Amino acid sequence: MATLIGTGLSTHPDPRVGAIEAANAAGAGLHGERADLAIVFAAGGHLAAPEATLEGVHEGLVPPHLIGCGAAGVLGCGSEYEAGTAVAVWAASLGEGSARPFHATAAELEGMVAVTGMEDLAGASGAILLPDPLSFPTDALLADLAARAPGVPVVGGLASGRTAEGAGALFYGDQVQESGAVGVRFDGVDLLPCVSQGTTPVGPEMTITAAEGNVIAELAGRPALDRIREVIEELDVREQTLIAGGLLVGIVVENGHADYEPGDFLVRGVLGADPAASTLSVAAVVTPGQVLRLHARDAAAADRDLHDQLRLRADALGGTAAGALAFACHSRGREMFGIADHDAGMLARQLGGAPAAGFFASGEIGPVGGASFIHTFTATVAVFGG
Repeated sequence: MATLIGTGLSTHPDPRVGAIEAANAAGAGLHGERADLAIVFAAGGHLAAPEATLEGVHEGLVPPHLIGCGAAGVLGCGSEYEAGTAVAVWAASLGEGSARPFHATAAELEGMVAVTGMEDLAGASGAILLPDPLSFPTDALLADLAARAPGVPVVGGLASGRTAEGAGALFYGDQVQESGAVGVRFDGVDLLPCVSQGTTPVGPEMTITAAEGNVIAELAGRPALDRIREVIEELDVREQTLIAGGLLVGIVVENGHADYEPGDFLVRGVLGADPAASTLSVAAVVTPGQVLRLHARDAAAADRDLHDQLRLRADALGGTAAGALAFACHSRGREMFGIADHDAGMLARQLGGAPAAGFFASGEIGPVGGASFIHTFTATVAVFGG
């Protein structure tokens, strides 16, 4: 039996009633098959009574496995709710495939951070990861997974909503967990990852010729800040306008070919500059030999890239996807595109109306160059084959 996916979304003000509505709608998309897994994203009033939300999902869907998280906003069924009370439920019947959920926690042990409860992902067909940003070392975990489970795509997002008491809001089974990360390992499931940038590269590619930690001292043999000033002065008017909205840097994760595409860059923010030393501090550890290119937020480029990336995945699946999970930066939506429902609408159009759900995250997780990272301004998507 093929993978079947159903989604439901409700804005009912009562958390339990809304959860039942969304769960019933998701279950209807499974055409009578049992849900093997439910993933829940809840915002607004649901975070005042998350236990009631989980009760409603279990009543409406009866899933043996459930994960999810609190959100600043949710998306699903072609629509986006960037604020207010809403719940999105994604349900899957996995056929011959399987899902193993986990709840991982982190604790300091003898001066080091130890993670317990993390599922071994070696050999998996993919995984979804939903960490609490305040209590879980996501960057370190992803670096470890790149070594222990190479090539396994990890897609997800950092939880962006907290309970009314200010605690973390992670959903695991019928419990609300305040810390750690929840996720699920998939086996025998066709999962294609997608990382769509919300930025565009500007100026030339430059090799980092001197750096330490996150501080770049030289670019192409020149003092870093001097070289960046020269590049900005040489940009056209449109590119300079984009840069004025915030300078970002893209760093190639794997230097192995001459021509780099936008998806080859890991985009990071600029933390500061030292004019006296002509150095630049960025939100990533960098090493000499890496290739860097300036980036800027660009709605038009983000629109094109999401269109093209989803189209590639749909074509790879023969034009038919079973469904998708989507994790969009909280700075996308109306703030970036000036219209409602951009990413959710693009998912619906490019995946042929396949059911999709997700949330606006505090950081998006997806692979670049074979390893998964936390991103910003992106939309990361797990596209599932039937």
